[in-house]
Amino acid sequence: MGMDIKEQIKKAVESISKDKKLQEQFQKEPVKALESILGVDLPDDVINQVIQGVKAKLTVDNVSDAVDALKGLFSK
Repeated sequence: MGMDIKEQIKKAVESISKDKKLQEQFQKEPVKALESILGVDLPDDVINQVIQGVKAKLTVDNVSDAVDALKGLFSK
């Protein structure tokens, strides 16, 4: 079963960027946050790629709330 990591990242980014609670959960517990968004248990190697992809996208995209939240996360 080939899972499309890009699709998973896109889905996660869309959910997280719209939802403040998910942003907070993603910062604290990215694995749990993603599993609740995607509704699947992913293998560690896959989930890590998705987490990296989501972090990169949220930082790059001009989702200003998410970007500010992530900046706060990284500047601590």
